[in-house]
Amino acid sequence: MAIIKPKEIEKLSEKEISEKLKDLKMELVKSGLPNSKSKLRPKEIKKAIARLLTFNRLNSKESVEQK
Repeated sequence: MAIIKPKEIEKLSEKEISEKLKDLKMELVKSGLPNSKSKLRPKEIKKAIARLLTFNRLNSKESVEQK
């Protein structure tokens, strides 16, 4: 789940992006636990979170410029 490609992010609505961010942050917290069942490394999860936040920021800039 953590590896998210930019083309996939473009298809998501703002609500879906915020839900993904919430899920990834919870997964990141859970991956730090000693008996974690998560197979993803924290580094991959952090990269996915950064991609979503960056895309979100760029979209908000574009919407402000269009107004």
